[in-house]
Amino acid sequence: MTYKNNRVTKVVALIAAAATTFIGVSTSQAATTTTSPIVKLALNAGQGFRAHYVEVQVDPASRALLPKSVLASGQLQIGVGALPSGFPPLVFTGTDQQTIVGSEPDLGRLIAAVLGLQPVITNYTFANMFVGVDSGRVDLALSNIGITEPRKAKYDFASYRTVEYAFEALRTNPWKFTGYESLANHTFAVAKGTNQELFLLGWQKKLQAEGKNFKIQYFPDSPSTYLALDSGRIDAIFSVNPSTVYDVKATRNAQYPTKVAGTFGGTGPNPFGFIGATTKKDNGEVAAYASAINYLIQNGQYAKWLDTYGLPAEAIPTSQVNPYGIPVPTV
Repeated sequence: MTYKNNRVTKVVALIAAAATTFIGVSTSQAATTTTSPIVKLALNAGQGFRAHYVEVQVDPASRALLPKSVLASGQLQIGVGALPSGFPPLVFTGTDQQTIVGSEPDLGRLIAAVLGLQPVITNYTFANMFVGVDSGRVDLALSNIGITEPRKAKYDFASYRTVEYAFEALRTNPWKFTGYESLANHTFAVAKGTNQELFLLGWQKKLQAEGKNFKIQYFPDSPSTYLALDSGRIDAIFSVNPSTVYDVKATRNAQYPTKVAGTFGGTGPNPFGFIGATTKKDNGEVAAYASAINYLIQNGQYAKWLDTYGLPAEAIPTSQVNPYGIPVPTV
């Protein structure tokens, strides 16, 4: 079946990326052997992103907060959870079918530069990324990980963005999210193991108690999810706002253009919650990561990073260690 539209072009590209990166459960991408004060943002990110260089100096105060074992290795082991097909603009495979690119790995490169370490970026499935943190193979996980109280029991976090979720529907679909009641009698796709899934399950439980219901469907990757949306098998995708906004923009001239059909969460001075740089609980590393992020905020590289990926609305004034968690429901 052939569709002559931007959606399928994107799907084919994602499938190709998946074929390139899906080797076992992870693929690694090491930097060069010497540290550099220059970080290139959006390297090989493709159309819609401006690749440019940012100068970053090592911050001795942040570096001094790292455990000696990390300093001795000379490397920062960074895990992202984008297999098999990625989720632009946050984490995806570049146009060279090799570079792991996006806002999350690029933040990892910036943090590593501040700490005077070489970034070694490994791409996992979202679930196996946490296994890497648990085992100590991953020092720092960056994959749009929402900070919640249950996760704080097992991991330490340094906040770096605020949280907002979004529903993506076909532009021709009149449905709009106006609260959990509006979900009744519809079908939604969501990724397993995410906070979005927990919210959907919580809302489903509330509706079932009221004698109503809706369907939740799971798909193995982004291409199959969007094919289900295009064919009408699902009404909307519940995902993170940055990826939703990106896809809406990417499909505006396609055969099946999409729209933001409602958001949940929020930014501003009293945000709904935070995205956090994630490390193993009590391993002594989180203070260094928070310090490095604050160094980037204070010296302007953070704002340039957000602008590169269209995320300035999710900026925070200060990175905090283990701030309050997103109020996910218990299901």
